[in-house]
Amino acid sequence: MNTNLTINGQRHSLTLEPETPLLWVLRDELGLTGTKFGCGIANCGACTVEVDGVATRACVMPIMALEGKSVRSIEAEPDRIVAALQAAWIKHQVPQCGYCQSGMIMAAASLLRVKPKPSDADIDADISNICRCGTYQRIRAAIHGAAAHLDGSAA
Repeated sequence: MNTNLTINGQRHSLTLEPETPLLWVLRDELGLTGTKFGCGIANCGACTVEVDGVATRACVMPIMALEGKSVRSIEAEPDRIVAALQAAWIKHQVPQCGYCQSGMIMAAASLLRVKPKPSDADIDADISNICRCGTYQRIRAAIHGAAAHLDGSAA
């Protein structure tokens, strides 16, 4: 199947099986290895990217479902939300092993696009990604910090 995909603002024409998961297109076909393989069943979130601004688990997203949609991975030029999250991640010392971080940032970006001032309950409900290092409190603080920076209320 010939598929046209827009990934990180660039158009790609690929000939692949329609069931091919987006994760393997990103990693194997395009060399975009920032999106990680974790579980392969959309449970852990290491493979999270944005599809039309919505957090999506790339390990189970077949490319046939992406025609006409825009995919954004961690390698994309950071927009203001992702840049704010990346700065907050550093400020709050979120990363430890770092494996989940790209998926976590993409999930957080998607949350902030919908809820610019999320509550703790919003974060807990929307960010279902797994961090094996257990930095959830720092992740929550970083999301709040990025939200405050984006609305201008950060000190």
